[in-house]
Amino acid sequence: MKVGFIGLGNMGGAMAARLLAAGHELTVYNRSADKTRPLVALGARLATRVAEACHGDAVITMLANDEALERTAFDQGGLIASCERGLTHISMSTISISLSARIAAAHAEAGQAFIAAPVFGRPEAAAAGKLFIIAAGERARVDACETLFSVLGQKTFYLGTEPTAANVVKLSGNFLIASVLESLGEAMALTAKAGVDQRAFLDVLTSTLFNAPVYKTYGSMIVEQRFEPAGFAATFGLKDIRLALAVGDHLNVPLPLASLLRDRFLALLAQGGESLDWSAISRLSFTDAGQGHAPP
Repeated sequence: MKVGFIGLGNMGGAMAARLLAAGHELTVYNRSADKTRPLVALGARLATRVAEACHGDAVITMLANDEALERTAFDQGGLIASCERGLTHISMSTISISLSARIAAAHAEAGQAFIAAPVFGRPEAAAAGKLFIIAAGERARVDACETLFSVLGQKTFYLGTEPTAANVVKLSGNFLIASVLESLGEAMALTAKAGVDQRAFLDVLTSTLFNAPVYKTYGSMIVEQRFEPAGFAATFGLKDIRLALAVGDHLNVPLPLASLLRDRFLALLAQGGESLDWSAISRLSFTDAGQGHAPP
């Protein structure tokens, strides 16, 4: 397929490289041009403006937040103004349901299609094509994009014609991951202060009650205090928890644990943790327990 790709951060860069390797014709755009160079070296066409990436079969956006996507979509020379009629915009970012609905409506009015397709998985999963893709939008459009999704992920979940359904599921999933990070941090601080070897404790957890990748991956990061470089920065964790709380406000659904997680991320950032992986909220539990950091 002929695809534009906008947003080449840790996730987007890895995803774009996968599509190039699979033989798709890619035009790439990023606000900081240095991130386009490795992809251009692999055969991608360079776009110097958003509009130059808006031709072909589809354009994928993988941007950091609502502000970046809103600017890319609605500014003069942005997606809505520049995409050809019939082109499909695939938004793979983690964004608010309000922005998703606005963009979907604007694309429909312009004769363009919109699919929300956020992903579960860290940069290493993106590089290996092992993401899980949560897609919602017109079924025929989602099916037509499966040739892209099959390169990027190991499975695509279709959640219906309303794009915001995919955004709600993504935010709910990230809320659950953050809940795991907090509870793991607390449990590991407790057992560490009792003198239990942390690798042995993690082995017990992941071999019995919690034999799941989220516990294995993040548990190892906590034991090793491996929070840099950030695969998913703490600032993004705070952003996603705030977006989940906004959905709760919109639907009158109390999310008391999400409120706690918001405060934990705020505490981490207040202590200078902006550059750390979001799993670093676990450090707060060790500090609270008078331990300073997780012992090996």
